[in-house]
Formats: sequence, structure tokens, C-alpha cells
Amino acid sequence: MFIQIRADNQVPSDSERDSRLEEQIRQRLARFEGRITDVEVHVSDLNGTRGGNADLRCSIEARVNGIPPVAAADEGNDVERAVIGAAKKVVRALDHQLGKLSDRR
Repeated sequence: MFIQIRADNQVPSDSERDSRLEEQIRQRLARFEGRITDVEVHVSDLNGTRGGNADLRCSIEARVNGIPPVAAADEGNDVERAVIGAAKKVVRALDHQLGKLSDRR
């Protein structure tokens, strides 16, 4: 599973943080390891320099063999919360989609 983390120019880059986040995403999606080919993570700052609560948004798209890509987004006060929230939503969406597939068979 290839995980790519991207951030807009308003979110400071931090390779240590990105490594930790990649590991957390990998752990959450571990049971889908054989089915997921790519995961794209996009982090953006909604309010720019104005700040505010929950102004960071993370969207995650997981490409899965046999079904269309599954995507989810979440917002948070910091990058970690936004990414973890979006990862949880992707896991729920994958459970739902793959459960529908197994029900058909």
C-alpha cells in the first residue's frame, strides 16, 4: 500500500509528523492491506492566516481493487486530528463498501 501525504502551502511541512501520520494510517487500514493499492492524503488550511477552530481539513482517498475509490474528509484543530478523523471515516466507508460486496456473493 502506497501512502502519499500532500499539504497546501498554508500548512507547514514536517517530515517527522508525516511519517507518524503515515504509520497511523497504515495501522488503521491494515486489515485492507491486500485490497488497497494507493492512499492519497490531502491536508489544507480552510481559513488561512485568520485561524479559528477546526480550520484544518484532511481528505483521504483510498484506491481499492475491484471497487471505485473510497474517500472521506474531516476537519480538526491540528493536522493529526484531521488526518486521524478522516482515516476513521475511510475505514467505516471501506467496511460498508466491502460488506456490500460480500453480501452480494
